[in-house]
Amino acid sequence: MTEKLNLDCFMQEVKAKNPNEPEFHQAVQEVAEDIIPFVNEHPHYNQAAILKRMIEPDRIVSFRVSWEDDNGNIQVNRGYRVQYNSAIGPYKGGLRFHPSVNQSILKFLGFEQVFKNSLTTLPMGGGKGGSDFDPKGKSDREVMRFCQSFMTELHKHIGPNRDVPAGDIGVGAREIGYLFGQYKRLENEFNGTMTGKSLEFGGSLIRTEATGYGTVYFVDLMLQHRGDSVKDKTVVISGSGNVAQYAAEKVIQLGGKVVTMSDSGGFIHDPDGIDADKLAYIIDLKTVRRGRIKEYAEKYGCEYHAGKKPWSIPCDIALPCATQNELDVEDAKVLVSNGVIAVAEGANMPTYIDAIHVFHDNKIIYAPGKASNAGGVAVSGLEMSQNSLRISWNREELDQRLKEIMKAIHDQCLKYGKENGYVDYVKGANIAGFVKVANAMLAYGVV
Repeated sequence: MTEKLNLDCFMQEVKAKNPNEPEFHQAVQEVAEDIIPFVNEHPHYNQAAILKRMIEPDRIVSFRVSWEDDNGNIQVNRGYRVQYNSAIGPYKGGLRFHPSVNQSILKFLGFEQVFKNSLTTLPMGGGKGGSDFDPKGKSDREVMRFCQSFMTELHKHIGPNRDVPAGDIGVGAREIGYLFGQYKRLENEFNGTMTGKSLEFGGSLIRTEATGYGTVYFVDLMLQHRGDSVKDKTVVISGSGNVAQYAAEKVIQLGGKVVTMSDSGGFIHDPDGIDADKLAYIIDLKTVRRGRIKEYAEKYGCEYHAGKKPWSIPCDIALPCATQNELDVEDAKVLVSNGVIAVAEGANMPTYIDAIHVFHDNKIIYAPGKASNAGGVAVSGLEMSQNSLRISWNREELDQRLKEIMKAIHDQCLKYGKENGYVDYVKGANIAGFVKVANAMLAYGVV
């Protein structure tokens, strides 16, 4: 008889086998807290060592990226692709270009992606990749040369039925264009190997908006389950990039009031609310002019809090949409004391585990990113379908499909997360995501 798993012993083994990878440890523990009791109750998963197998990536590819800057100097970065699990479909997950990128961060992102992609109901496995290259301050030609060098190695490991990368932090439309152009040149074929492409060469409508929209759709579903909605709620949002912008747009469309946005320098607090015109200014500021959020405060005469996060501002809903580990236990306590009723992650793992426990202890409805921010990869999956079928769906069709996918994710969370009138969305998402992948792995035998 297989011995039952113990959380502490399991995590000790994970940390010993994966030293100096704190982000990965955090991601595994957040899942293991729910999955270990579940597999102990369902011993066929334990007997097949499914969780132990699932935390080990199928493979990690690491490679040198050499490129020449505009001054003729040779620069060297490191590239990665973590192909985590393909039990239910091709590896699927974004590429991140940022100085903070390392193996730990990409393993945590890839591990989360396995569960997130499983929840979408679409046939996608999980993966992640990127480089410590920083596109900020680089010319278009420097970014092009880097992307071409990066893809010259990566193309050997990807394909429409093997691994389909997309964008992430630092990888937008410009970078996707350069990457796909080089892939097409090297492979001499046009296929759906990358998503997040421009509409002119196989991209999908609402892909830009999908993560932010999906996060707010999920919040609204959580509130509807309690007989409430986003309408007339005060919403605090962190970040001012793609996810934050379109989360704000959807909140405004649903009748809520967004009062904060932020960047790495600090946050703005507009008690009158960020309306559609003000949001248009922010989108232009951050995506076209690449300015700082403090310029909004100067233009509209509101408060700017340098070097601070927005969680001290009283609100009904909090949406962390910036980056990992931006909401700690003290932030959570302040949000609770200020009356927050719902928290949903727009970013990947923005909330520390201790902060999640604070929300659960106080019966605050809380959505993990693997559920609430799955809208982006869901529409990427729909882009894969459109590429395979050589068709395109219109905006209304895609938005409806996105709503249906977010509802399906919410329903799965309810199935496994209901507890005495309270829904533990973390538990629900973890178990639902696990079961689909685990059953596929069981069907394959020991591979």
